Parts: sequence; structure tokens; C-alpha cells
Amino acid sequence: MFEFAWPWLWLLAPLPWLLRQLLPAADSGQAALRVDFLGELQHLGGRSTRPGSLTGVRRLLPFLLGWLLILAAAARPQWVGPPQPLDVSGRDLLLAVDVSGSMDTPDMQLGDENVSRLTLVKQLLGRFIDSRQGDRVGLILFGSQAYLQAPLTADRRTVHALLEEAQIGLAGRNTAVGDAVGLAVKHLRKRPDNSRTLILVTDGASNGGVVTPEVAATLAASERVRVYTLGIGAEPDTLAGGPSSSDLDEPMLRHLAELTNGAYFRVRSSAELAAVSRQLDRLEPIRQQPDQARPTKELYPWPLALALLLGLALTLARLPLPDHWRRLGRRP
Repeated sequence: MFEFAWPWLWLLAPLPWLLRQLLPAADSGQAALRVDFLGELQHLGGRSTRPGSLTGVRRLLPFLLGWLLILAAAARPQWVGPPQPLDVSGRDLLLAVDVSGSMDTPDMQLGDENVSRLTLVKQLLGRFIDSRQGDRVGLILFGSQAYLQAPLTADRRTVHALLEEAQIGLAGRNTAVGDAVGLAVKHLRKRPDNSRTLILVTDGASNGGVVTPEVAATLAASERVRVYTLGIGAEPDTLAGGPSSSDLDEPMLRHLAELTNGAYFRVRSSAELAAVSRQLDRLEPIRQQPDQARPTKELYPWPLALALLLGLALTLARLPLPDHWRRLGRRP
């Protein structure tokens, strides 16, 4: 079906006529010569220069056509196809990433390089986000407080960029696991029952915030939010001082996952985190409410191209011909 996306632009059609009526005539800068018998000369020559004459209308037709073509292009002509069912298959995934001070510990291996825990999480969770075809993904950053950095969206590229911009201490130096889970439940509770998933990544025990992990776990279970917890950090004997993975409260994270029908994963290296990503990839997708989309093809280039060609032709017609072309035109 043919239609205009912005049909109201056709209201501008009389604009040139209005400007001609309202604006004063251009001054040529030359003295005018009044001829009282101009009407008789026009009659003898069989021509008329009155604005409403047939000759004047013919002279304005190309300009009128060009203006209409420009309006037609500006109104965005489209060919819209019939509605097509669009099945949305996937999950609603919230990622809660710990950005407390201990996540700056450089005890992780990425290739041959020692990197911080947060750097490794960014690297591998970034790939995980990019692979979420059909899923809605959101991001929570938490430390002493929890903040929703990106709501659930199909724009995975933006969520990935926001994860890359996360900085240590952005939400405080402590670890508020309960607040992060509670904030996730708040944003997932209105989603379909079987698609509410939280992936929580932390390297420490909960030592901040208002909501305790036990209360948050009970709340998540009552709202049928599955929580997958990832405890990150190398073994204590691999560290040369600084925060160690012995600070990780594994019983709390395991209880939180089990109570919500999720799972707990221990991550000590990049290889283990990649394996966790592959396991999460195998989560059964849930079919959401089907949507409809109408295929649309933009047609504005056609009237715009015709208007440009018409303008080019009018410009060339006003250019003086070269002398040798004039001599050729005078030959019998």
C-alpha cells in the first residue's frame, strides 16, 4: 500500500504563491519606462504578459512541478507491505556486576597478561552480551549501593558499551549484594514469569547496603526470578597480598542460587568464565508475546531525483549558447 509518512507537509504547497502575494516585487535597480500604448502593442503582437495569461502559466509550470516534487520527497512516500508476525524469542537478562574496590585486584589471567577481575569480567561478559540474539539485556552496577545502568533493552551494543565504561568505586567501595538482587527483582517482576533471569557477578561477601542477601533471595524466589551467581577471584595462594578469594562468601551465593532455582559458578580463570558463558548460552529460550511488523520501502529518492534533474534542465536552458552553436542554428 502506498502512503506518505508525513502527509502534513503538503500543507506547504501554496507557500510560493503566498510569498509572491505578501512580499514586495524585486527592484531591478533601473529606471522604469512607462508606455501608455503597451496594451495595443500586445494586441498587435498577439502576445500577453499578464500574470494570469496562458503564456505566463506555461512559463511557471516547470517551477510548479519542481516544487511539488520536492514536497513529495519531503513527505516521505513509502510502500508499506502487509503486517508480518514477528516472534520474539529469548529471555529478560539482567547482569549485576560488582564494581567494589576488591574487583581491582590483578589476579586474573587474560592470555599471557595479568589483569584485574573487573577487566576480565568486562572482556568475557561483553562477548556474552553480544551473543544474546533475541534477548533483552540490562545492566546493574553495584558497590556500596546498586544502580540500574541500563534497563532491559534489545540494544545489546549500548549495554556492552556501558559495561566497558564501568569503573572501580563508581558505586562505592563495599559490596551490597542484597541491594543488587532487590533492584533486579524490582525491574524483572513485570516481565513474563519464565523469562526473569539475573546473573550476579561478585568477588566478595555482602558488607553493605540495606537489604540482606537472605531477604533478597526470598524476594527473588517469590517473584520467580532465577539468579545465577558467579564468584570470581583466584585462589588465595596465587595472590601476592591484597584482597583474596577467601573473602568470597560462597555459601551465601550458593544459597541465593539454589533458593531461586538458579546455579552457582566458581570462576578462577578466564577459561572457567568462558565455560560459564557457554553454560548460560544453553538456557532454554522462552517465547514471548508475538509482535507484528510491516515491511516498509522508502520511495523518496525517486521524486527527489526528478526534482534535481528538472532543476538541472532549467539551469542549462538559461545558459547562453556558445557562438559556434549559434552559427549552426542560423544555417538553413
